[in-house]
Amino acid sequence: MGTPTSCASRCSPRTPRPGPEPVAEPARVLLVGDGLRLEPLRTDHAAAMVPVLADHALYDVIGGVPPTVEELTERYARQLRGPEDPDEEWHTWVVRDGEDGPLVGFVQATLTGAGSCAELAWVVGTPWQGRGVARRAAALVLDEVRRRGVATVVAHVAPGHRPSERVAAALGLAPTPVEVDGEVRWELRLRS
Repeated sequence: MGTPTSCASRCSPRTPRPGPEPVAEPARVLLVGDGLRLEPLRTDHAAAMVPVLADHALYDVIGGVPPTVEELTERYARQLRGPEDPDEEWHTWVVRDGEDGPLVGFVQATLTGAGSCAELAWVVGTPWQGRGVARRAAALVLDEVRRRGVATVVAHVAPGHRPSERVAAALGLAPTPVEVDGEVRWELRLRS
């Protein structure tokens, strides 16, 4: 749950970014739908996200420990600075329940290969799990990366983690025989 992970080695081979023009940044876009509001990550989200990420049970799957406000603020600042690799983009949205409800989780999209591959990741706080929040939030991000012309979407899921497997399947991703760092690669080809 530190910085977003790269799918460069996990997606189709990277191609150089065409020309000097940067790709538009999808995480600057507010995504609203299906009872959720996905807000582009800001450092001032950290205080509201600490309680969302406080349950030690979350870390049984993703590793680590619950962050403090200071740690999460620094993590968000690092994410907002972006990766050192110019062919990689990090995009994170915090998930709000409804128009003005509490923050309940986040979704990340890491784009590589000149924007041709998106790796999705999602975390929802324990009190909001089992309500379809991860599926609905990840679907909004999937729609955004599809709109941008991404060819391949991947997610890496801990083997046997049924909630994440259900989210990935609901998005149209299918498991592959590939394992990366002990996680199964799920994949969806949007275009060739």
